[in-house]
Amino acid sequence: MPEPAEEEVAARTREFAVLLEAFRDTAVLVPLRDGGWLTADFGGIRWILAFSDESALSRYALARDEADREWTYQTVLGARLLDVAVPEAGVPCGVALDAADGAEHALLLPPLTGIVPDAFAVDRVQQGGTPR
Repeated sequence: MPEPAEEEVAARTREFAVLLEAFRDTAVLVPLRDGGWLTADFGGIRWILAFSDESALSRYALARDEADREWTYQTVLGARLLDVAVPEAGVPCGVALDAADGAEHALLLPPLTGIVPDAFAVDRVQQGGTPR
């Protein structure tokens, strides 16, 4: 697969920045499970599962064959998830928005510099120049 052109990379970076800012400013639904927020661990990252609305949460419940159970949730500002919940997780943590909606519509916010607080980003460089 060829490397993307510099212009394409710049355009996608700008597009992601717009999505990130919109997420930070938006209240999302975070299901409650086992005394805390619903999470999934994958690839060494804990993902907080969040949904843009009740329809997105319903699609997730259907995909998991759990549509018949009650889904309680909290409404949480996206910025609070990234700036408060991620650091409190105690492990590398990101946010997955609308996880059942496929790659075209879901949004993954991994624990990287510029997305989560730098101290909790897995790609930050420690003093001495070594990756965290």
